[in-house]
Amino acid sequence: MTTPRSESPDTRRLDGYEVLVAVCGGIAAYKACEVVSRLVQRGAGVTVAMSKAATRFVGPVTFQALSGRRVLLSLWHPEDAARIEHITQTGAADLILVAPATANIIGKLAAGIADDLVSTMLISAASPILMAPSMNDRMWGHPMVQRNIKMLSDHDVRIIPPGSGWLACRSVGAGRLAEPADILDTVVSTLTAHPPKSVPRPTGSGPAQGEGRSGEWG
Repeated sequence: MTTPRSESPDTRRLDGYEVLVAVCGGIAAYKACEVVSRLVQRGAGVTVAMSKAATRFVGPVTFQALSGRRVLLSLWHPEDAARIEHITQTGAADLILVAPATANIIGKLAAGIADDLVSTMLISAASPILMAPSMNDRMWGHPMVQRNIKMLSDHDVRIIPPGSGWLACRSVGAGRLAEPADILDTVVSTLTAHPPKSVPRPTGSGPAQGEGRSGEWG
């Protein structure tokens, strides 16, 4: 678990670092927009991957504008069947951040399930994984979710604990996604513990992948 944010935020630059931000389906997905923007402003290269459910809350074009890169939405590339996106992107990343991390993606990773883009990227990770959970307080407190959280923590997945307060379901309790500043501080401290990988940056700029096509996984 992480410690509360200090009074003096970490302002170190992130030039040369590559961050893969996986956005999952929850109302707190809007907070990921601020995290992506702040990382880019610090000099990090940021690639965003979205689950299919996440696109119901925030459009891929928003993350494309904030990151300056194509947003990853699918494992499948009919126009380039030879491109293995999840291997290329996870190999280049210095860190993977999952925010918001839903009970679904937490359970998938704990069980070793890889059945869509985000879960497959996590299974093929070649860098530290940070997960920022966000869900209803009863879901967060469920014994199976807590078991999965402990299992992931035991396998070096760093959990950025949720806060307590007013939730989208109109209840009050634990489960709110950590504030963007707290998430950013954890990302910075994790990244700067090691130098950037000597891997060329992905060239994923241009139209958001999957835009204008239907029937894709996400």
